[in-house]
Amino acid sequence: QVQLVESGGGLVQPGGSLRLSCAASGSVRSISVMGWFRQAPGKQRDLVATITMYDSTDYADSVKGRFTISRDNAKNTIYLQMNMLEPEDTAVYYCNANGILSQTNYYYNRNFWGQGTQVTVSS
Repeated sequence: QVQLVESGGGLVQPGGSLRLSCAASGSVRSISVMGWFRQAPGKQRDLVATITMYDSTDYADSVKGRFTISRDNAKNTIYLQMNMLEPEDTAVYYCNANGILSQTNYYYNRNFWGQGTQVTVSS
């Protein structure tokens, strides 16, 4: 089975920075698309950023110019560098993976989610 494990959340002051990581473990040969979503209390889960295995990226308008997503295909890991953080960025951040091909060439036709990591931006 495949698992996504996030790390790097925490408490930071407005204007500060954090870096999130998400590693896929298990029988993974390749992952087509990975990304970050976030969910604030009482709100729906929204897209933050995605990155394909060919390093094509997409960002929510609210984070463009402040957040950068990157990935290490050899490690099946993605990162989210978050700069100039604002109180509105406070949320639980979830890692997502789609289009996973296993080492035995089994294709998982479903989304995988991490357990989430809390990011709090407050003075």
